[in-house]
Amino acid sequence: MSAPFYVSPEQLMKDRADFARKGIARGRSVIVIRYADGILFVAENPSRALHKISEIYDRIGFAAVGRYNEFENLRIAGVRLADLRGYSYDRRDVTGRGLANAYAQTLGTIFSSGGEKPYEVEIFVAEVGDTAADDQIYRLTYDGSVADVQGHGVMGGQSENIEAYLTEHYTADADLVTALRLAATALGQDVTPARTIDAADLEVAVLDRTRSQPRKFKRLADPVVADALS
Repeated sequence: MSAPFYVSPEQLMKDRADFARKGIARGRSVIVIRYADGILFVAENPSRALHKISEIYDRIGFAAVGRYNEFENLRIAGVRLADLRGYSYDRRDVTGRGLANAYAQTLGTIFSSGGEKPYEVEIFVAEVGDTAADDQIYRLTYDGSVADVQGHGVMGGQSENIEAYLTEHYTADADLVTALRLAATALGQDVTPARTIDAADLEVAVLDRTRSQPRKFKRLADPVVADALS
């Protein structure tokens, strides 16, 4: 009987991380930006049926890149967790931080497990507050790591080029139109020379703190996006 092939734990984790990163990089990027009245999500997504950006709860939004079936399972699990917590306790007990921690535990367990492949996903979880100082944005990677995003963030695709452009041109407390134009231009920086992305190929949503109803999530229709970019 031959001995099993040995792979060190360090090499195994490196191989799993490389596998996940390659899968995520094949997709198009998603941008999240704080603006004066809330939080803006912008993704390059020609599909009108398969969403990268969704609502989780009253003040909480979700955006993801990578394998659709995997991040859709995570989104559904987040909605169920939020509904259960809000029903069992109080709607105010459902927070972006709590959901980010739950996602981090799930992703970390899957990544560390040797029985299944790691998820090829990265996630933004954002919660809009009563003021800009209360806004929270968390970025979760395939291994369960959590980062607190300040101002703006990008994941998926050629995120380094896009992040560099955002860092150079971002202005705090910009209005929605300015933030949307910045995000659309930044998404086109993934190639050289830069390209222009049609409004119809963008999926755009906001968490708008100025809305009078408890639910702050709102999708922007193609005509509204086209007008803003014109």
